[in-house]
Amino acid sequence: MTATAPRPRPSRTGQPSRTGRPSPAGRPSPIRRPSPIRRPFAAVALLAALFSLVSGLLLAGAGPAAAHAALTGSDPQDGAVVATAPKEVTLTFSETIAVGDGSIRVLDPSSKRADTGVEPKDLSDGSTVRYGVELLPGLPDGTYTVAWQAISADSHPISGAFTFSIGAPSETTVALPSEEVGGGAVGTVYGIARYIAYAGFILLVGGAAFVLGCWPRGATARPMQRLVVRGWITLTAATLAMLLLRNPYTGSGKFADAFDLDGLQAVLDTKPGAALVSRLLLLGAAALFIAVLFGTYARREDAVEKRDLTFGLAVGGGVVAAGIAATWAMSEHASTGIQAGIAMPVDVLHLLAVAAWLGGLVSLLVALYRTPDIGSEAVQRFSRVAFGSVLVLAATGIYQSWRQVGSWSALTGTRYGQLLIVKVALIALLLAVAWFSRRWTGRLTDAGTASGTSVTSDPSESSVTSEGAAETVETADDVAPERAAQLARQRAALTATKKKRIRDADAERSGLRRSVLAEAAIAVVLLAVTTLLTSTEPGRTEEEAKGTSTAATAPAASGPVNLSMPFDTGGQNGKGTVRIDIDPGRSGANELHVWIDGSDGKPMDVPELKVALTLEAQEIGPLPVAPDRLAEGHWSASNVQIPMAGEWKVDVTVRTSDIDQVTIDKTVKIG
Repeated sequence: MTATAPRPRPSRTGQPSRTGRPSPAGRPSPIRRPSPIRRPFAAVALLAALFSLVSGLLLAGAGPAAAHAALTGSDPQDGAVVATAPKEVTLTFSETIAVGDGSIRVLDPSSKRADTGVEPKDLSDGSTVRYGVELLPGLPDGTYTVAWQAISADSHPISGAFTFSIGAPSETTVALPSEEVGGGAVGTVYGIARYIAYAGFILLVGGAAFVLGCWPRGATARPMQRLVVRGWITLTAATLAMLLLRNPYTGSGKFADAFDLDGLQAVLDTKPGAALVSRLLLLGAAALFIAVLFGTYARREDAVEKRDLTFGLAVGGGVVAAGIAATWAMSEHASTGIQAGIAMPVDVLHLLAVAAWLGGLVSLLVALYRTPDIGSEAVQRFSRVAFGSVLVLAATGIYQSWRQVGSWSALTGTRYGQLLIVKVALIALLLAVAWFSRRWTGRLTDAGTASGTSVTSDPSESSVTSEGAAETVETADDVAPERAAQLARQRAALTATKKKRIRDADAERSGLRRSVLAEAAIAVVLLAVTTLLTSTEPGRTEEEAKGTSTAATAPAASGPVNLSMPFDTGGQNGKGTVRIDIDPGRSGANELHVWIDGSDGKPMDVPELKVALTLEAQEIGPLPVAPDRLAEGHWSASNVQIPMAGEWKVDVTVRTSDIDQVTIDKTVKIG
C-alpha cells in the first residue's frame, strides 16, 4: 500500500491555505510567489545615487557655465582714460557669438544709456570677431561702464563688464548684476537637464543596440524593454526642459520666463534652439523604432524575415541615433573652433561609441540581474562590441583632446585640461575592470539554460514541482478557468526562479555580475565628468584669451610704483640720484613725486626737471609731466593721467647748469 501525502486543508477561519486552495467563499486564494531578487533594485539605486552625488559635486564646483567665447580686446580698453569721447565702443572675441538688441550697453556715470540703443554692428574681419555700438554725441567727462552679454557659438551664455573714462575718472552709480548669466537656480537646473539628457541618450541608443546586435532574444524580455523605453522618456523629458529653460538660462535667470512665448520664439531662431527641436523630432522617429523592435521584431519567428527586419532596423536605428548625436555636435564644442568640418562628424562617432559601450554595459548589467536566459554568446558579442567602441573612443578622443587643448600647458594649467586628465584616468580604470570582465566572459557557460529544459538541484524541489503539477491537473476540472491560469503562472514562476537560482550559483556568472557592476559605477562617474567637460571653456580658447588680452576682461591690478635712477650730467656737482613715486600706480589719475639727492645723499636742487611717460607697445606718448617744486630736492605733480595699464617708459631730464643736462629712463609696469 502506497502512502500518499495528506492534502492541505483550508483553515477554519476561511482564509486561504498556504498551497493556494480555494477558500470556502469560493474565491481563488492568493499565491505565494517567489520573492523577487532585491539586488537589481539595490544596484540601480546605488548607481542612481552615485550619479546624483557626482553630478551635485561637479555642479557645485563648476559655478556658472564657463565662457567658451572669451573677450580678447576692446576699444577703449578696460580702465583707459581718453581725452575726448570716442564715436563708438568695440569688443573683440575669441570666436563667433550671437548678439541682439541690448547685447552691448554703454552706461554713463548716472547709469543712463550712452549708446544709441541699436543692435551692435558686426565689424568682424576674417578670423577676427568684433562688434561695436555707436555712442551719443557730446558725452561729458566721467567714468563709463560697458556691459555686454551674448551667446557663444557652442551655445553657452557669456557676459562681462568693464569701464573707461573720458577726461578723468569719476564716481559712478552703475550697479551691475552680481550673478553671471547662466548661473543661479536656472543654471543649475539646466545643467542637471544636460546630464540627464546624456544619460537618456546612452540608455536609449546603447540598450537598443545591445538588444539588436548582441541579444535578439532580449527583445521579448520586459526588463530590457523597460530600460530602452525609460531611456527614451528620460531624453525626451530632459530635451523639453532644456528647450523651455533656454530663454531664462541665457537671459533673465527667472523660471517664470520659461513660458514667455516671445522668448521661446527667439530661442527657436538660434542654433541651440533649432538643435533641441530637431532632437525632439528625431525622438518621434525613435519611438517608432522602439515600437517595431519590441513589437513586430520580437514576435517574428521566420529566420529570413527576422534577418531582413534586423538589417532594416539596424540601418534606420543607426540613422536616427546619428541624427540625435548630431544635435549635440552641431550646437556645442565641435561646431566652433578649428577644423569644425572634421570635428562634428568625429564628435558624432564619439557619442555613438560612448552609447554603445556604456549603454550596452548597463543593458548587460540589467540582463545579468533581471533575466534568467542571457547566455555566454550574447555576453561575448557585447565584449566584441565594447572592444570596437573603445578603439573608436581612443581615436576620436585623441583628436578631440588635441583640438580642445592644443598644448601641454593648457592640459595642466586649465580647468578643461585638468578635467580631461581625470576623464582619461577614469577610462583607464574602466578598461582595467573591463579586462577582468572579459576574463569572466571567457569562462562563462550556459549550464542550466537549455531551451525547454527544466533543471532542479534538490530532490525535494522536484517533488514539490510534481505535486504542484498534479494538483494543477486535478483542480483544472474542478475550479474556474482563472484558477487554472493562476496555477499555471505559479508553476512558470517557480520554474523560472529555479533556473535563475542555478545560474546565480554559477561562480563565473557571479564574478561577471560583480565586475560589470563595478564597470557601471565607474561609467556613471565618467559620464558626469564628460558632461561637465561640455560646459567648460576649452583649454585652447582659455590660453588664447590669456595670450591676447592684457586688461580686457578685468580691471588691472594696482600698486604704487617706486623708481630710483642714478644720473651724471658731466659737470661740477652733476652726479646724483632721482627717486620717483607714482601712486596708486594704475590707469587713471595718479600722484607723482620726484626727489633728487646729491652724491653726498643730501637733497639737491636743480634748475630744471622734466618727466615724460611713453607706452611704446601701443605707440602712446611721450606724455609730458611738469612737476612743481615743493621743497629743496622735492617736486610733485597731481592728476597725472595714465590712459591704460602696460609697460611704461619713464624719461627724466635733469639739468644741473646752463650746459650740463642728461636724460635717463627706466621701464616699469603700471597697472
